Amino acid sequence: MTHSDTTFLTAGELAVAIRERRVSAVEAMEAQLARIELVNPLLNAIVTLDEEAARAGAEAADQALARGEAVGPLHGVPVTLKDGHATAGMRTTVGLEAFADHVPATDSTIAARLRQAGAIIIGKTNVPPRLRDLQTVNPIFGRTVNPWDVTRTPGGSSGGAAAAVAAGLVPLEIGSDAGGSIRVPAHLTGIYGFMPTEATVPATGSYADQPDMPRSFRLLFGIGPLARDVDDLILAHRIIAGADGIDTEVPPVTTDEVPEPPLGQLRVAFAPEFPGVPTAFDIAEAIAGFAGAIEVGGARVREALPQHDFVAERALLSDLITWYSQAFRQREALPSLAAYLEALNRRDEFIHAWERFFDDWDVLVCPAMMCTAFHHRETGAPIPVDGVETPYWSALSHACRFNLTGHPAAVIPIGLDRGGLPIGAQLVGRRHSDMKLLAVAKALARLTDGFVRPPGL
Repeated sequence: MTHSDTTFLTAGELAVAIRERRVSAVEAMEAQLARIELVNPLLNAIVTLDEEAARAGAEAADQALARGEAVGPLHGVPVTLKDGHATAGMRTTVGLEAFADHVPATDSTIAARLRQAGAIIIGKTNVPPRLRDLQTVNPIFGRTVNPWDVTRTPGGSSGGAAAAVAAGLVPLEIGSDAGGSIRVPAHLTGIYGFMPTEATVPATGSYADQPDMPRSFRLLFGIGPLARDVDDLILAHRIIAGADGIDTEVPPVTTDEVPEPPLGQLRVAFAPEFPGVPTAFDIAEAIAGFAGAIEVGGARVREALPQHDFVAERALLSDLITWYSQAFRQREALPSLAAYLEALNRRDEFIHAWERFFDDWDVLVCPAMMCTAFHHRETGAPIPVDGVETPYWSALSHACRFNLTGHPAAVIPIGLDRGGLPIGAQLVGRRHSDMKLLAVAKALARLTDGFVRPPGL
């Protein structure tokens, strides 16, 4: 195996190659660093890179294998982390100028668990300030661009993470998602992403605000992987999920693998669009076509959605996001406690509606976003959908409702639009059915062409 062969291996494939001595961790690291040196200046995906520590980690990984030590499932695999997860001794900025030189003393739970699994954290990927934008640009590091077309966005807020994975800079990343921030970038860059059930992965040391503020998001926020196949989503989720004894919201979680189901046993609902949500024709057509392929494969398939107010559901999410974002900033009046509790009651009603829906269906296949990768623009400027200028934040309306309800959702690439840009399908399942949903995603991904390397890269 030549060094260049390793840069587009999945994390699982690379880990096996290192364990079986078909490639050394040092060789794999040098190939990855060379790839980063070549491609990252074009994309601006990785914004902090510790080459010295990366090389030292790779040498240590090879030495451990030579000594015959037991190793973890990601032994020797280079990874980056979204610049909202604290990394001991490595800058963590959350995209904020005030924290441009912030170096945590301790790891986030995410970083610690990846290291325990043998991964080598080599750097951090770009984010918008406070992880709050559809695009990835901030005053410290500037703008991240899409590997498929540098005039377009890779999305946000895990845009740097998605661009790095899609371009072969690293095989695996861990993002966070409070409105689509894993799933939207996965869709826009043609990779795989997974947001688990709410309160499944500890947020200890993973920020949705500046690091010196109290935690504002105890609902709506999920942490999950971005990768180039479903197997890596499964591998990473099993590593990072479950109680850490610090994040009091996260209970013990079962992550036993679920066998991949035969298509003939699946009940699949699909929705090419949601009520009141604009959707590009190419995306709606791709979702319908994918549903047809699933039906041909033997599954029971029907177009279906729960019968509730989708506009009110989206509005409730917007209210809660705004309240959490302003809780410690005092820029505007916050709701009374009674109004907040009433909002949580309405949230419960939407959760129950989706849970009743999943009594009849194993998975919902639907869009992840209203359009494919759009050209860079000012935050808040309208986005064209089939030539119609559409409000900026409407782009989150397919993904964010599952932050409101806490349902697990994955994105898998299913094709390209007529302009040659990636389209992802969002797969949603019952709450706390994460491993089943990932098994279903693996089965459905077999009907696609899988990850496609961006042209020219």
